[in-house]
Amino acid sequence: MAIDMCDEPVRTRVKFCGFTRPDDVDVAVRLGTDALGFVLWPGSKRGIDQHTLPMLASRVPAFVTRVGLFVNPSREEVESCLPHLDLLQFHGDESPEFCAQFGSHWIKALRMKDDLDLYQAAEDYRDARGLLLDAYRPGVPGGTGETFDWSRIPSDLPKPVILAGGLSADNVAEAISRVRPFAVDVSGGIESAPGLKDAAAMRAFISAVKRMSGF
Repeated sequence: MAIDMCDEPVRTRVKFCGFTRPDDVDVAVRLGTDALGFVLWPGSKRGIDQHTLPMLASRVPAFVTRVGLFVNPSREEVESCLPHLDLLQFHGDESPEFCAQFGSHWIKALRMKDDLDLYQAAEDYRDARGLLLDAYRPGVPGGTGETFDWSRIPSDLPKPVILAGGLSADNVAEAISRVRPFAVDVSGGIESAPGLKDAAAMRAFISAVKRMSGF
């Protein structure tokens, strides 16, 4: 008898971003986080350098994705980090051609400006493995801790959506219910201070996602 996959619960994946301490990496892994993000942009309060990255990334076991977040990097900056990453996240004004040149899987972050055409962006960045949608604040490439109008996200966007921007254990269930994203991405919502993760907040976030996803 055929199984109707539409009736199966869909698990929303979770990415925690902005790790700076080994112990926080260990907690996130134990909690079952799908992906861990490392900010490789010096303009961020959560930024780490290419020398710290190997130490943190080495604590991430198989089947957990190590994501490197870049903002308008040089080719050399990205290449120096590639051995320690499984996925590249471009959070600046990088062209599709720039993103695709490294022979690695990548996603493109888009800040939800009023005039952003998501269908066109999905076409432009067709080789991306997903589009990360974040709140827009002029002059800030991400990490604003602000939400945006989720109703602007079309349900038929032809790329997996990773929802970011102001998420926490308090609102992630509503976000999943309304957007049905492939994954959710959080940084400030699981911290006691920028770059310092809070174990209880991480646990609460994971629990909220699991309850909403039926797992």
